[in-house]
Amino acid sequence: MRALLLAGALALAAGPASGQTRLPPTGAGGDPQTAVAQSQTSDQVSVTIGASIESSLGPYGDPFGLRAYLRERGITYVLTYIGEGLGNVSGGLRRGATYGGRLDTSLDIDLDRFAGWTGARFHTDFFQIHGHGLSRIYANNLTTVSGIEALPSTRLFELWLEQRFLGDRLSLKLGQISADTEFAIAQSAVVFLNAGFGWPNIGAVVLPSGGPIYPLATPAVRVKYDATEHLSLQAGLFNGNPAGTPPAGDDTDPQRRNPHGTSFRVNDPPFMVGEVSYAYPSLFGTTGLPGTATLGGWQHFGRFESPRLDSVGGRLLADPEASGVARRFRGNQGLYAILDQTLYREPGSEDQGASAFLRFSAVPDDRNLIDLYVDGGIAYKGLLPGRPNDTLGLGVIHSRISAAARAFDRDAVRLGSGTGPIRSSETLIEATYQAEVVPGFTVQPDLQYVMRPGGGLPDAQGRRLRNATVLGLRATINY
Repeated sequence: MRALLLAGALALAAGPASGQTRLPPTGAGGDPQTAVAQSQTSDQVSVTIGASIESSLGPYGDPFGLRAYLRERGITYVLTYIGEGLGNVSGGLRRGATYGGRLDTSLDIDLDRFAGWTGARFHTDFFQIHGHGLSRIYANNLTTVSGIEALPSTRLFELWLEQRFLGDRLSLKLGQISADTEFAIAQSAVVFLNAGFGWPNIGAVVLPSGGPIYPLATPAVRVKYDATEHLSLQAGLFNGNPAGTPPAGDDTDPQRRNPHGTSFRVNDPPFMVGEVSYAYPSLFGTTGLPGTATLGGWQHFGRFESPRLDSVGGRLLADPEASGVARRFRGNQGLYAILDQTLYREPGSEDQGASAFLRFSAVPDDRNLIDLYVDGGIAYKGLLPGRPNDTLGLGVIHSRISAAARAFDRDAVRLGSGTGPIRSSETLIEATYQAEVVPGFTVQPDLQYVMRPGGGLPDAQGRRLRNATVLGLRATINY
């Protein structure tokens, strides 16, 4: 955290160069948009989607003028439906196909226009999730194949009030919040289907109940300060377990323990996250190629179990005579860094071209299943002539199994309680193409290849799961 504060102070001291152009404040997470290749639609709720199918429906786009009437009074609503078919055609646990969908209903109220409350805004959204997830049933991989995959439910997601001060430079948000709507966002990654490209999967794997991210938001407070038009600092304090700690031996899925998003837990050990982000108007030595550099860190104050050590001193969990109760550590922490960069801008265009990202995250290896996560990729918007709003993406995710978890596998083989294989890492490659049919309606074929699912988990015969190949097609309608 000292490094985080130092980086923010240095960036603040440097300030923006004179004469630099102001960046549009429309990027994912509410930051300036520096990635030219942001897609038209996305499953990530951090993205503000401007295109709507309303414009293609003519007089049926706004029946009775209700939407325009509410908009004049500061009330806006958005309906987004994502439906996708995914198939595991080889490898993983087994071959098979699934269909999944999510209806997102969001409501925003500008309380200044609605009630004269200066600088205040109210937001809430609900999900209706249906279908079945491919990773859970067929692939058995660490990085969930789809960003909408969750157990079927109708649930409240976010519910918060935001107050802005100092000419909108300082904002305070209070309510039920999801960390992945504002923290650790790579703008160039929002086109991909795999959930790991949203919130770094290292957090989803190691934090209790998967952490305060989709589909489980939790009570929190977030403060953000835009020191300049290029530099922002933000921090959040969240309830550290959105589904609560189950009794010993209870392995009920966290989404079932908080089935509708209305648990509103506030008594669990807290989770803190802080981030400094600097959006520069141009890459050094170039013109018109903006980027964003981000440094963040988090601390969880709960207790975490060792993947290798037994609670009885000197014993190993793999030892047949061990108690079977893991040693517990106090607290957990992580660091992450992101570089998001526009590489090429189509001549005469403000929103076409190529952008790339690189993201890194690390946590202690003695109390976590994964200790290192790296992802990166490139997206190109408007590559094909006559298709200015289509986006092509190619991305890679690498998750390394921690040293302690690898040592447990070796202990199990040596002590006779296991036969291997020794887990090492999981690497995923995704290629996707999002095509705009009309504004607000996209279709997206997708290919994902998972190497060593689960980091190298065994199949029913004790052999390492074969690499999985996943094919999919997604359709998104935004109104």
